[in-house]
Amino acid sequence: MRFELISGHVALDFVGTVAEWTTQATELLTCPDDLADWLVLAGLVDTVHADDADLANARELRAALYEHVRALTEDRGSARLAVINNAAASRPVQLSVSADGTIRRTGTVTETLCDVARAGILLAEPPTRSLIRWCDDPTCTRVFLDRSRGRRRRWCGMAGCGDRAKAAAYRHRRRTGGH
Repeated sequence: MRFELISGHVALDFVGTVAEWTTQATELLTCPDDLADWLVLAGLVDTVHADDADLANARELRAALYEHVRALTEDRGSARLAVINNAAASRPVQLSVSADGTIRRTGTVTETLCDVARAGILLAEPPTRSLIRWCDDPTCTRVFLDRSRGRRRRWCGMAGCGDRAKAAAYRHRRRTGGH
């Protein structure tokens, strides 16, 4: 699957469904089925059907969340809060538990996006806000919560950006004779 849930936060993973926002802006939610797949993969709902209108709403929310996160990390106001607040005002996904302990998550795309929007709003809380980081890879625009010891995480994930950076550093040391 081409979706990665590596940010440590559902709203940030949702923002990550566009790769390289500031350069190529590669869209990963290309059709309604992609949106439905992501919502299930993210654990927001057990199953859901999405249509073109849902996809358009999701993309609008995602752009607003991207702007919101940028504003939080740049200590400025966000111009797209109305979109996030509107999505958060919907009814959230319904949870139920069966006698055997199985948890069920049921809802529509609108209800799952409500949960994403609410999670995005909570990013502004001081304990969480201070953990938001952008990947150090210049071509990557993934954002994540840095819960590492010492708060020194630099890359969105080691399987991509981190590995490339370590390999580049190794090649540089070999060329320059460094250790």
